Order: sequence, then C-alpha cells, then structure tokens
Amino acid sequence: MNKPLRHVALVVSVLFLMLFGSTTYIQVIQADSLNQDSRNSRTMYREFGRDRGPIVVAGSAIADSTATDDSYGYQREYADGPMYAPVTGYYSVVYGFSGLEKSLNETLSGEADSLFYQRISDIVSGRPPSGATVELTIDPAAQQAAWDGLQGHRGAAVALDPETGAILAMVSTPSYDPNQLASHDRTSVRAAWESLSDDPSRPLTNRAIGGDLYPPGSTFKLIVAAAALQSGRYTKDSVIPGPGTYQLPSSSAVMNNHSGGGKDPCGPGDQSSLQDALRQSCNTSFALLGTDLGEEAIQDTAAEYGFGASMSIPMRVTPSRIGTDLDGAQLATTSIGQYEDRVTPLQMAMVAASFDNDGAVMEPQLVSSVRTSDLTEVDALTPHRRSQPLSASNAAQMRDMMVATVQDGTGKAARIDGAEVGGKTGTAEWGEGRAAHAWFVGYANKGDRKVAVAVIVEEGGYGSEAAAPIARDIMEAVVSP
Repeated sequence: MNKPLRHVALVVSVLFLMLFGSTTYIQVIQADSLNQDSRNSRTMYREFGRDRGPIVVAGSAIADSTATDDSYGYQREYADGPMYAPVTGYYSVVYGFSGLEKSLNETLSGEADSLFYQRISDIVSGRPPSGATVELTIDPAAQQAAWDGLQGHRGAAVALDPETGAILAMVSTPSYDPNQLASHDRTSVRAAWESLSDDPSRPLTNRAIGGDLYPPGSTFKLIVAAAALQSGRYTKDSVIPGPGTYQLPSSSAVMNNHSGGGKDPCGPGDQSSLQDALRQSCNTSFALLGTDLGEEAIQDTAAEYGFGASMSIPMRVTPSRIGTDLDGAQLATTSIGQYEDRVTPLQMAMVAASFDNDGAVMEPQLVSSVRTSDLTEVDALTPHRRSQPLSASNAAQMRDMMVATVQDGTGKAARIDGAEVGGKTGTAEWGEGRAAHAWFVGYANKGDRKVAVAVIVEEGGYGSEAAAPIARDIMEAVVSP
C-alpha cells in the first residue's frame, strides 16, 4: 500500500474510532442524564405513556390513570383532589410531580426493584407494562372530618394509630386541585400554577409535614412534663412553684402565668401539683420546671421524640427543632413552647401517640401495602418502634394528666362520650400584632380503637376554642365510627 493510501486508511480508522467512542459515550455514559433531561421529549412521552398505578384509600382510587387519545397516552385523575392533595401531590407534564407521586414514582411507574418479576411477566405475556397499586393507611372518615373541620382556616391536622404509626389522616388547608396541574393543556396548567404560586396563603405547601413550621406553644409542655417524669425527680403529684408572674433570668421581661396577660398564681401559695399545672397550662410553672431540669434534659427528650432528625413517610418531613446554647430567659420561654421552638403537626401527633402506646414512639407510615397488577403483595406496612422516650409507668402518668386536662381543664371541647380522651391545648404567639395560632394535641381510645391527633389553626386564637373541636371530630371518626 502506497503512502497516500496509508494516510487515508489511518484517517478513516481514527474517524471510525472517534465515532465509535462518541456513540458509546452517549449510549452508555450519558444515557441516564439524557433520559432524565427535561428537554428530552422521548423520555417525557415514555414516562406519561405508562399505565401508572393507582393510589388507593379503603379500596377506592384517589389517584388513577386514564387512557387518552393524545401523544401522552395517559392522564392522571384525582378523586377528592383538594382533600387528598397533601398526600398524593400532583403529576404534571409541565411541572413534574410532588407528594407520593414523587416519592413513590418508581413504584407507581412499575420501575422499582421490587417489581422486577412483574416486568418480566409483562414482557413474556405480552401485557403492556403497568405500575403497582399503592394502598394507603388513611382512614377516609378521619380524613373527611379533618378536611371539614379546617374549612375556612389555614392550618393542618394529622392523626396516627399509636400502636402501628399508621397515618390515619393528613390534611393541609388551604389546598389545591391536582387535576388542574395534571391536565395536558399546557396553557391552562401554567395558568393554574401561576395562580397557586402567587397565592399568599400558600396552598401548595403541605403544612402537616413542612413549610415554615410552627411554634408549638403550650403543647410543648407535654415534652417538658415527660422530661420531668423521666428524670425520676418528679411525679404527676409533685408540688411545683407557679407564681402569677415570673421575672425571666438576666432579662427585664416578665412572664405572665396565662396567655392574655393573666397574673393569677397556679394554686394556693403560688404552688400546684404538676398535674394541675398542666391542666391549667400554667406558664410560670413550666418555665421554672424547664429551668430546673436544664437545657440538656429537654434537648435529650425532644431528640428522643424525633426533633432534629430526618424522617420519611415516604415523603420527606421537615425536622422539628428547638433552640440551642440557651441562656436562662431563653430556656424559660423554650419550656413553654416559644423562643425558637418550631414543629410540624406530624411531630406533635407522634408525641401524643407515645403516651397511648406505653411511652413508645412508632415510625409514622403512610403506605399500607404495594400490590402488582395481579394483586400480588410485594410490600406491606411493618410497625417499627422509633424510640422509647418514656417508661410505661410514666406514660400512664402522662395519660392521667392529659385526661384531667380534657375532663376539667383547657381541653373540655375535645371530650367524647364513652371514650378516654387526653389532650393539651396550645396558644402559640408568633408575630407582633398577629393573633396566636391555636393547637390541640391529644389521643382517644375506646375498646380496641386508638388514635392520636395534632391540629393547628393558624391565627385561630385559643386552642380550646378553635383546635379542640376539630380534634374531637377526627378522633370520634376513628374510635366511634
């Protein structure tokens, strides 16, 4: 071969190797990133062309896929969309997905590892690929009660099964209709998104597990009381100080004994039992109690309940938190649920649930089971104990104190005939010139039926008036169906 031909052959070989290398790089190395690129229309059409699995509550689909005659193939439809939106999230050809649609995307689309054998079976049988059915732990009656109670308010509610951690209700208001975002009409979807994004009431935020979080107000006194019992230095009958006012350490500020500026002492001689202090929700009693226990004890108890820890239900939950490196005044205000205390309603429902479960905190879970298209169960809820902040005997003392609060204290509006109901109200100050947030955190049991709840009504004022009646209706839906 002469020299010019050798040069041509060399150039052709180099070009061939470059072509082979670039093709290999694109098909192997870049495959995942190209498939996930939002500009890749093939990926989008393949994604929306699947028969996505339904999300089911008590045998009825609250999210399902319907075949369409457009280029997408299927469209997501939501039953009772606004009521379940904080659970399902949305599935949009323009804005992607949120909620369970996002966190369980591989399961719903049929791509999860647990569905490998179903995919093989679909290929062999010639069936079109389909996603798995996700059955939720939600109790539809409890969900409806929470939704009805929060209408006209900004707020959230969570209900749990204390023994399993199953989430029985999760509502956030105001909400939105995910059907508007699931439409294949891109113009209308963008218009709906802009309207929701510009709404100052933040309907896209799931207040039950995220957002800006809330000061817990007096509901945090449950954690301080639990820390006191676990210290071994206190019982529910221990006498503690409760003056009408308390000069905060190293501060010019004076704490009043009750919200609204009340200056009455908690009992005769400026003293009361721990149970009476909780029943009356005495600020000075718990400020002094928290100061006596110390920051470390309160931090440790809060951490046992999950404060500061990551959590997935399987949606991500924003960790609750309290301040650190506290001076005397900060520790006192922290102990009554103010200063830098910030919580989710889910976190406070977990606190209440522990008292009705012998002191054990169960991992909250939203998924009951996952089934393939032929109804084979590939995953099921397994109760998992997260921690044990309280002994069983101390949990019993907490129940006694909370029952007294409902029977003859600030939580009377939560009483249910024939059921044991314990709870704690909260009035959480959060902004100058703003009405306080209203809380109720508690539990109910009747026979073998149990439920724990947390309800917050933003700027609702007193928890005894705004939140307790909603909590009662949710609990009653579970224990007295």
